[in-house]
Amino acid sequence: MITKQFNKNMRERIYLCLAHMSGREQDFIKEAFDSNWVVPMGPNVNGFEKDLEEFVNKVDDNGRIKELDRKVCCLSAGTAAVHLALLACGVGPGDEVLVQSFTFCASSHPITYLGATPVFVDSERETWNMDPDLLEKAIKDRIAKTGRKPKAIIPVALYGMPYQIDRILEIAERYEIPVIEDAAEGLGSRFDGQVLGTFGEYGVLSFNGNKMITTSGGGALVCRDEEAKKEVLFYATQARESYPYYQHEHIGYNYRMSNICAGIGRGQMTVIDEHIAHHKHVQALYRELLANVKGVTLHENPTPRFDSNFWLCAVTLDPALKVKGQENAYKKVITGAVGGAAGVTHAASSATTDCQPNANVEAMRVALDAANIEARPLWKPMHKQPVYNEAPAYVNGVSESLFAVGLCLPAGPYVTDEDVRYIVDSIKNAIGN
Repeated sequence: MITKQFNKNMRERIYLCLAHMSGREQDFIKEAFDSNWVVPMGPNVNGFEKDLEEFVNKVDDNGRIKELDRKVCCLSAGTAAVHLALLACGVGPGDEVLVQSFTFCASSHPITYLGATPVFVDSERETWNMDPDLLEKAIKDRIAKTGRKPKAIIPVALYGMPYQIDRILEIAERYEIPVIEDAAEGLGSRFDGQVLGTFGEYGVLSFNGNKMITTSGGGALVCRDEEAKKEVLFYATQARESYPYYQHEHIGYNYRMSNICAGIGRGQMTVIDEHIAHHKHVQALYRELLANVKGVTLHENPTPRFDSNFWLCAVTLDPALKVKGQENAYKKVITGAVGGAAGVTHAASSATTDCQPNANVEAMRVALDAANIEARPLWKPMHKQPVYNEAPAYVNGVSESLFAVGLCLPAGPYVTDEDVRYIVDSIKNAIGN
């Protein structure tokens, strides 16, 4: 596990998941500067891809290790990986793509980049991820309504929790629809001992600043084979043809990872197992300390087949739970960004929307914030986002009900046992009589 020493010189505030450096990152970055290879592509990119391939291809079959042969292409962002995977699956204007609704916008926005339409599928209660029964219902209904089957299926590993990939694949194979696994939050999570991102046609990884490992910004696409990787690389490097001058016969993108960022990634790969072990340790400590806290439930692996990396530890609050100050929730418009917002945000026009966390959840977030603890609501379902109000959606109420009661707690490498105890004590203190 990661110990208290990692908290040295850190700010007092407890964050959800701060980046932790191994110490090797500077060696690889220096090598890039010394060789003057700081642009996209380069030895660090090649080395990082090899490291990732070694990591994702190991399958632990009850103690018997076997190898897959997936190939990895490092890119500028996980969003770019989703975009290129869709392109590789032939998605274009007028097409439809089935995508999990309970997720971050990066799972669905790239569908619109290609002129296609996202079709949102709600979650099942065990994993909080794509409901296979609803998925099949959506496929049948889209074929009946449009005369065409959707071009791809995108399940998402919410907060690291594996989706029911066995059932999703069985349905996808029956209808011959490719699966793009969005494992951006699930690096190192496994189902039946196999790493997420290696089951489908493509698998998306993210190395954003708060992920299991980071390259400061960046992502990767796990491909079935070398030929698929070559095609992705072609589009990721502006789709240049093999002439002595710039000849373009396809639209390409500037999506390759820089040699500097890849150097950070190579250093991070030396501590990835330690990071995953730490997140699981934090989850276990929350489990122990929250066991007798009435009205607070920790989200857990449904069965031993599921092995989440617990990127973030999530809890739900019983709607009947009283939290101090909840009568003041949503009384004021928030004027700044809250929890994980990167870059510029628009000023909110109202303090409330038609789909938001319960007052006790918001009151708990505010109480934890006052205690210098970062907590964050669950992702707001995409089918409830105004930008997608005309998109088809197959819902069962699960994601909306979870969004109303859920909260993410800190779990990153700098979160110590002492921090977890303080967080749980702060939760208890916030609960009213």
